[in-house]
Amino acid sequence: MTAFKKNFIGFAFALLAIICVNIAAKAQDKIEGLWYNAEKTGKIDIKKDANGKFNGKVVWLKEPLKDGKPKLDEMNSDEKLRTRPRLGLPVLNGFVKDGENKYTDGTIYDPLNGKTYSCKMTYKGKTLDIRGYIGISLFGRTTTWTRAE
Repeated sequence: MTAFKKNFIGFAFALLAIICVNIAAKAQDKIEGLWYNAEKTGKIDIKKDANGKFNGKVVWLKEPLKDGKPKLDEMNSDEKLRTRPRLGLPVLNGFVKDGENKYTDGTIYDPLNGKTYSCKMTYKGKTLDIRGYIGISLFGRTTTWTRAE
């Protein structure tokens, strides 16, 4: 085998290894994608941001209109934010992966009451357990979201 062929094969393998590592690094995390809320009245798109944290925003509402106009974030405790449309509203913020299927240190915003809660999530295949709480997780409520196909 000539030196050129050896160098070329070595280069090809190195390039292939770099591509494989790059693809693996950019692989989508288990929770990324579209999820229906427990009532299936909304769809949330969860994505990882540049800092490696997971966030989610409302991308679909079963009933997006109220009196012929887009529903707004009218229950928000901050009056300046009450004119935000619910469609596109960020509802999950700042989650970090904490083990194989757990995501912690985040918050969930409930547009129905305008409150933000501490939150943790557990991935279970086609479902995602969302536990919102105040203070400690013991004083909270869990709802289950389902993967939107």
